[in-house]
Amino acid sequence: MNKLSKALRELSEMDRLTAMDSPIHRLSPIAKLIATIVYIAVTVSFGKYQLSRLIVMVIYPAALFAASGILVSTCFYKLRIVLPLVMAVGLFNPIFDKAPLLYIGSTAISGGVVSMITLLLKGVFSLMASFLLIATTPIDHICAALRKLHVPSMLVVLLLLTYRYVGLMTEE
Repeated sequence: MNKLSKALRELSEMDRLTAMDSPIHRLSPIAKLIATIVYIAVTVSFGKYQLSRLIVMVIYPAALFAASGILVSTCFYKLRIVLPLVMAVGLFNPIFDKAPLLYIGSTAISGGVVSMITLLLKGVFSLMASFLLIATTPIDHICAALRKLHVPSMLVVLLLLTYRYVGLMTEE
């Protein structure tokens, strides 16, 4: 299977996910969009050493995955290209921040390791929330919600046309 047919299959699978029927799929697109924006804002607002507080943020995507019927493995498969980039963001933190922050038994854990894990979790949680929004809401509904929230129409039209024409141009 060539790259173009794989890309078309990926797009049609995302359309299939949005066509599912679940309590999450039936929620208002505006509510889902606002909830996603607030969730991402809260998630990224945690400090770089607040790992224990950040762990609680897994509840939102876990609940949405359970209620929507979408598998977590589907999310990670769809995000397989972006996830290594998210992991690479904090890769140098352990090198630059070597001061011990906590001890597990007699093993010292540096602040760099904790901040690297925190950055990784922030990125993964934010991507999961974004994926859930896109997988449970058709692009037309997302764009309509953006317009109701007074996002400039030029940006909304660009988003909609980009999504529509990626599939069309891939087919051509």
